Amino acid sequence: MDGFAAIDFGFAREVVQRGIAALYLVAFLSSLNQFRVLLGERGLLPAPELLSWATSSKARRRMLRPTLFTRIRYTDRRLAALCWTGMAISALLVVGIPQLGPPWVPMIAFLLLWGGYMSVVNIGQTFYGFGWEMLLLEAGFLAAFLGSRDQSPPTVVIVLLWWLVFRLEFGAGMIKIRGGREWRDLTALTYHHETQPMPGPLSRQAHLLPRWFHKGEVLGNHFAQLVVPFFLFAPILGLFRRWAPELVEGPQIVGTIAAAIVILTQLWLIVTGNFAWLNWATVVIAFSAVSVPFGRPLSWAAEPVEAPQRLEPIDPYWIVITSAVGILYLAISWPALRNLFAHRQLMNASFNRWQLANAYGAFGTVTKQRIEFVVEGTTDADPEAARWREYEFKGKPGDLRRIPRQFAPYHLRLDWLMWFLPLGRSLEDWFAMFLVRLLEADAPTLRMLRHDPFAGERPRWVRVVAYRYRFTTRAEHRASGDVWARERQGLVVRPLGG
Repeated sequence: MDGFAAIDFGFAREVVQRGIAALYLVAFLSSLNQFRVLLGERGLLPAPELLSWATSSKARRRMLRPTLFTRIRYTDRRLAALCWTGMAISALLVVGIPQLGPPWVPMIAFLLLWGGYMSVVNIGQTFYGFGWEMLLLEAGFLAAFLGSRDQSPPTVVIVLLWWLVFRLEFGAGMIKIRGGREWRDLTALTYHHETQPMPGPLSRQAHLLPRWFHKGEVLGNHFAQLVVPFFLFAPILGLFRRWAPELVEGPQIVGTIAAAIVILTQLWLIVTGNFAWLNWATVVIAFSAVSVPFGRPLSWAAEPVEAPQRLEPIDPYWIVITSAVGILYLAISWPALRNLFAHRQLMNASFNRWQLANAYGAFGTVTKQRIEFVVEGTTDADPEAARWREYEFKGKPGDLRRIPRQFAPYHLRLDWLMWFLPLGRSLEDWFAMFLVRLLEADAPTLRMLRHDPFAGERPRWVRVVAYRYRFTTRAEHRASGDVWARERQGLVVRPLGG
């Protein structure tokens, strides 16, 4: 680092900009495929109804966070156009075309993604109530100010990305330490791989690993989230390189190692689960701490090697803009900083309308049993003597022989909310409408599922049954070929229809 220019972080900028743009592409694609079914004009929780309520008075309008659809009337076609536009801009950024221009060109591109996706998230209600939505928004905002390829990244923005990783990792670590006892007695991951919202193809193998390994996982998690994040800031010492040249490579190596630890732990979570783009976003943002020396000899090489030519200095107007961003973040970060050390720490909370400088965290407690709500239907007239057949979802467990698939970073919103249902005290409104759509054999709703047992025909009745699912042991799997074993818990929703 050299004053305003993070001269050794050009590679980090490339990874962060292109990686975040790729995640925006996935997010807009997910919305294009799912928003209209879940939240559209005939959705399970119609967004037009929310917008109609919010725009009926100034007080209600202030309760709704910023969205284009308070100024432009929502229609499903306009939502699709917004998603297609977002995907096109994202693709250009992934390829790197806007980055070839002056810094304000990629800035405008990322701010368009940020504003467009925020317009979707802020009317997405419970289907968009996940922490990685605000994470993607904040990451996209910061990426807007990383500049173009021919200039060094601004120091202030690189440091703000470290601050984002710190809040994300340290916040998650503090939530765990303050949360369930299982994180303190090191048993959390004995259950997690089996009971997590949407297992992946390797989750069963991870679950069957020895207990000592799971305890090691928890210890590694605590180290990566509670200790390592502080070392991400080590390269700041490089600002003093003019007075102490030795304070350059060492701190930057420390920062790179810290980033590598964060990245490796996130890759383990990626291969053992399906957490949409949460882990992928963390990997991408953590690359902001990876430094590659520019314009000076590499002292640690076996033979003196000249590093690649350094980038051009930053334009004065860009220094002014990025400094303003830094001052803004300094002003709005106090609530998030205070929350990290608060007795009642908030998880995945935003302290302003623009969802910047947020508080993050996940899995403060780990469920010990996996309860699944299985939706069944029948075409028989008498529900008491009927033959019931199951609807299958794409990601959540159903068929006992089916190995879970890898979907992340793609987000299956319906499947995720199905996991939350057994944890609540009552069934949510969207689920009641979902059952109505199944009785209607609504084609868009059925496309959200993996298998419709009635091939598009209307069932006479639907019901919901609770089962406890668990992974089969190695012996059980050899004997039956099943991946899951399950035990009926009871009827949750009595037959509906007639």
